[in-house]
Amino acid sequence: MRFEWDEAKRLANIEKHGIDFADVPLMFDGDVFTIEDQRFEYAETRYITFGLLKFRVIVVAHTDDDEVIRIISARKATKNEEKLYFKEIGY
Repeated sequence: MRFEWDEAKRLANIEKHGIDFADVPLMFDGDVFTIEDQRFEYAETRYITFGLLKFRVIVVAHTDDDEVIRIISARKATKNEEKLYFKEIGY
């Protein structure tokens, strides 16, 4: 699987959330939980994936076309999102 992102968004995400998109592929190597993002009508199908990165649960918004995952944003999970993640992966 290949990952891509907009470099300006990557830098803005580091500033805002302290998470570098370049680190996110490591999260996908572990236990992840993915749902379709249906909050809005987007031009493409978007997903929200929960996983562990550097010992904390993070939430990644992305698209996925079976060859490339395009990262849109990444942030630390809320307490409720952490509970959901651990419940879904069976911890």
